Order: sequence, then C-alpha cells, then structure tokens
Amino acid sequence: MILVTGAAGFIGFHVASKLLKEGYQVIGLDNLNSYYDVKLKKSRLEILSKSQNFTFLELHIHKYERLKEECSNFKIEKIVHLAAQAGVRYSIENPFAYAESNLVGFTSILELARLHEVKNLVYASTSSVYGANTNLPFSEKNIADHPIQFYAATKRANELMAHSYSSLFNLPTIGLRFFTVYGPWGRPDMALFKFTKKILADEPIDVFNHGNHIRDFTYVDDIVNGIILAMNSTETPTSKWDPSNPKPHNSIAPYRIYNIGNSQPVTLMEYINQIETSLGKKASINFLPLQKGDVVSTESDISLIHEDLGYMPTTSIEQGIHNFLEWYQDYYRGKK
Repeated sequence: MILVTGAAGFIGFHVASKLLKEGYQVIGLDNLNSYYDVKLKKSRLEILSKSQNFTFLELHIHKYERLKEECSNFKIEKIVHLAAQAGVRYSIENPFAYAESNLVGFTSILELARLHEVKNLVYASTSSVYGANTNLPFSEKNIADHPIQFYAATKRANELMAHSYSSLFNLPTIGLRFFTVYGPWGRPDMALFKFTKKILADEPIDVFNHGNHIRDFTYVDDIVNGIILAMNSTETPTSKWDPSNPKPHNSIAPYRIYNIGNSQPVTLMEYINQIETSLGKKASINFLPLQKGDVVSTESDISLIHEDLGYMPTTSIEQGIHNFLEWYQDYYRGKK
C-alpha cells in the first residue's frame, strides 16, 4: 500500500493516477487548503475516487497524532510525499504557512515512515535550493546552501532532516529536486496556467526580468515516471563513501538526492512563443524587472538519476504545451 501525500495537488494527482493504473492500493492524503481553487483539487479527487483501490484522507500533515491515528489501520509500505506549501512569492508574504506545512509537516511524515518501517520514502524537493548558485547545469554534487527565498530554505531543510532519519533509523529516503513542472491539471499560480488564461481573455501577461529568464521546463508525465522509478528503487548506504570528503547527494546512510528535470532549458520568451503558436493567438506583454526571490536561469544535470534509476524525459515543450492547452480548454469549457 502506497501513501501519496498531496494527492489532490498537481503532481500528487498524476502520481496517484499512475499508481492506480498500475494496480497499486493508494491512500491519498490532502488538506484541500485554499491556496488555489479548491474546485480544481476536488475535480482531481473525483477522478481518483472512481478507483476502488483509492482511499482518501482529508487532514493536515503537521497534526501528527491525527495523522498517526488515521493511518493506523493501513500497512503502509512506501510513501511518496508531495504535500507542501508551494510557491516562491507566497513564502515572502506568509512564511509561517511554510514552516507549519514544510517543516513541522515533514517531521510528521518522517515519524510516520519510521513508525511503519516503510521500504522507501520519496519526497519532493526543488531546484530552488540551488538559489544563488549560477554554476549551470545545476548538479547534486554541488553544495546547495544559499537559498534566496524561504520556500527553498524549507525544502533544503527537508533534505537535511531526511538525512538525519536515514542515519538514525536506517530509513531509506530519496529527495527529488523538481525543475519547473508543467502540464494538464497544473496549478493556477504557475506561469503556463496564468499566461494561457490571460491570453485567451485578451489581457496582458506580466513577464518578469524583461523576458530574460531561462527555465528547465519539465513535463509532468516525465516527473511522474521519475518518481515511480525512485519509489521502486532500494536505497543502500553508498559504498566507499568518504566521511573526510563527503558528497552532498549521497551518504553512508540509505539516502539520495536527485535532480529530476528535462535538461533542455528554454528562454521564457521561447516558452511564450510556443503558447502563442499552439493557441493561434498573440500575447500582449507587460515587461517587468526581476522579482525578489527569482533566479535568472535553471538547468538540470540529470546524469545521476539517469545512471542510477534509468530516468530519461521524453516530452518536448511543443507536445507538453499542446497537451496542457487541450486539457485547459476542455476543462474550462462552459465553466466561465
């Protein structure tokens, strides 16, 4: 039985869907908070709930005693932890939401994993942990200790917290640093969703850093495939690990960190041009300066996850954007 936290969220929904199709018993957990449209989250849950192999628990992960009680009747073998307070900008406005969900909540998940003696805990980290680092492509072998927003700091803290549990309790953990995930059922606060909505409504789109961002946009199906590869792997202590020259991505404990991206970065303007091409409609653009907390460029080195797990993304930007736009127009047809 697999526990998927954040199951009503963007990536969690896709992971739970794939696991159900593969015949797994899935417990989906989510608090259905109002950070973005709850109706969208409930629409995802409605699809998942069509499977007899899906059980939904609505609760807050930072409330450990209730979490432990609700999960006590299940034999949880693996956990895919995707529940978190997401968003870079909102972490500037409301840091306590991130501390509660991403720090206290992750402690609850670690304790639950220890209690159930799970075979593997896979959890979401982020490319944002690389922060002030401008050495591209970003590699897990490089130090990631200079986050430039609080959201990234909480995710880096998760990686260190996971290492402590891997070391103390021999708990296998894998942290996955996601690179700008997009696709159908995506979040309304993300660029593709916002751009599409405004272009279709003939409203100008805000483009920060005067359009000079570069992003490693990664299609959600590729991310899901990587998550499941990680979930089904067996982490062991790294052989010949040298404590006098420790590497940040592995350990003498059963612990790993992997980048999971597309490794084919494009400029933001190329991305927008592809949206325009797919919609057959030009965008009116409002160019703005760099936002506080934004990094200019991201690019993933995915050689480690490819070598260890066989991960290889296959979805082009053109196909991924087309799939999103097809979903968006179908989902919102008649809803406005």
